[in-house]
Amino acid sequence: MSFSQRTIFCGELRADHVGQTVTINGWAHKVRDLGGLLFVDVRDRTGLAQVIFPENTKAEIRSETVLSVTGTVRMRDEKNRNASQPTGDVEIAVSSFEILNQSATLPFPVSDEKQMEKVNEELRVKHRYLDLRRPVMQKKLKLRAASVKKIRNYLDDQGFTEVETPIITKSTPEGARDYLVPYRLEPGEFYALPQSPQQYKQLLMVGGVERYYQIAKCFRDESQRADRQPEFTQLDLEMSFVRQEDILGLIEGMTKSVVNELISEFDLGFEPIGDFPYLTHAESMRLYGNDKPDLRFGLEIFDAGSVVAESEFGVFASTVAGGGFVRGIRYPGGAELSRKQITELEDLVKQNGAKGLANFALVDPAMDAEGTRLLESGKRIKGGISKFLNASEVDALIELSGAEVGDLLLFVADSWSVSCEALSRLRLRIGTETGLRDPKKLAFGFVVDFPLVEWNEDEQRWDPSHHPFTSPKAEDIGHMSTDPGRVRADCYDIVCNGYEWGSGSIRIHSPELQAQIFDLIGVSKEAQQDRFGHILEAFQLGAPPHGGIATGIDRLVMLLLGEENIREVIAFPKMGNGYDPLMDAPSAVDEAQWTEMGLMLKPKK
Repeated sequence: MSFSQRTIFCGELRADHVGQTVTINGWAHKVRDLGGLLFVDVRDRTGLAQVIFPENTKAEIRSETVLSVTGTVRMRDEKNRNASQPTGDVEIAVSSFEILNQSATLPFPVSDEKQMEKVNEELRVKHRYLDLRRPVMQKKLKLRAASVKKIRNYLDDQGFTEVETPIITKSTPEGARDYLVPYRLEPGEFYALPQSPQQYKQLLMVGGVERYYQIAKCFRDESQRADRQPEFTQLDLEMSFVRQEDILGLIEGMTKSVVNELISEFDLGFEPIGDFPYLTHAESMRLYGNDKPDLRFGLEIFDAGSVVAESEFGVFASTVAGGGFVRGIRYPGGAELSRKQITELEDLVKQNGAKGLANFALVDPAMDAEGTRLLESGKRIKGGISKFLNASEVDALIELSGAEVGDLLLFVADSWSVSCEALSRLRLRIGTETGLRDPKKLAFGFVVDFPLVEWNEDEQRWDPSHHPFTSPKAEDIGHMSTDPGRVRADCYDIVCNGYEWGSGSIRIHSPELQAQIFDLIGVSKEAQQDRFGHILEAFQLGAPPHGGIATGIDRLVMLLLGEENIREVIAFPKMGNGYDPLMDAPSAVDEAQWTEMGLMLKPKK
């Protein structure tokens, strides 16, 4: 089939084109038959153009039919102009047209955004090629492409070299399960898909590249969640002869440049981002309960242990006596919460390991109502544990928390880890309910000085907090043999709005130190040579000091668009458990493929 090639894109039509004969190609976005007059909005990737067919045109044009239309541009009647569309002042009077492909009935209405809100997500992903036609999805793809282009431009200007690394490689688990690829020529041997280009980028530093980056595909067989996919894209970079501050300075400069340009270019509604604050890992856990804090608002967690250690409220006193922690958080305006609402907050912390949630409210001193208690200091409290605390304890807790009249104070008494998890979740809930988590604000920051290793109680061993190639801080190396949990790593994360956006570290370049780390985390000498012999050998052949970082492309676009699920910014995402409804994958393979690979499928019991 031959057809007339476009002379202009739909979204480019303006009053300046009036009188010109043009040809547009695209999809029938909306079709309106007004009894002899046929109006069609034709859509391509740039926008919409209204076309009007000659009176009594006989044509069966359904929504999403593919068209080629030729005609003369003219001004619309003033009453029919659409100020909300860039092309809304003009229309095309059709002189000829071709139906290039008639569309069958659609599984969902591509042209109706309100109706699309009701469409099941799995159905959208199954027919993603239709979903991608929507202007909102086109914008997401354009923003994603622009972000990658700006990252490349920035790093190219900084003297980096883009290098591709292999997609099929050796299985060296880095925290998640590998995706394995059978090797046909040697049955029983496997490649793995890379969880990251970690070892390759370090070998590039040994190879003298000095400044490497890559827009890298990574694969991790791990539990799915809103900000995670089994395959994802990251900016991966590595630098030689650098310290931590060099890498953080570079990535902060790149992030501010790229994000601020995107905010302006795509009119995203955010204020430009400024300098990044720094938090140590210990500070982040103490103040926010996690290592990826949402810095758009305060409401810091406070430690009440020293105040209530000898309290007559037994739950608090016994927790502190047993080595536990009593920590709290302020709910601004929370004094007016109903019993049901407080119970919902209690259920939240219980779901995250806490035994319960204690509380009391600071109310108007003039509120002389039943159930309230007036203190000598002139403050009045009510509810929860207010009757179990003495006046000095209450005054001290109010001062610690910075509570004001109308606020509710909430407390968790438990272990350090449980109090962190429960209160960090509670803090986010409060931030959302009070409107403090501003959806039009981006708050980036660095978290540094992570612990090098963490104790794995189930396996009774030390596990790397980041990965086994992370360098310990020079001043802490002496503690590795006596108190490994005290050793800090030259490791750092970039956080934004409660998400980890990037992570990196200064790497080990000494073979002796690398072997010492492997010994600490329980990797035998044989396993070291089998799994990592190539990199240990490379470290003996002139490896420079080096470090790097990786940031998530998918997560950045998700944050910039205010999406809550990373699937919304990936062209062809997977659903829960890694299922692809579009391709119906994963799927079974035929018997011949099993035989060719020298494999056998073990029947399920």
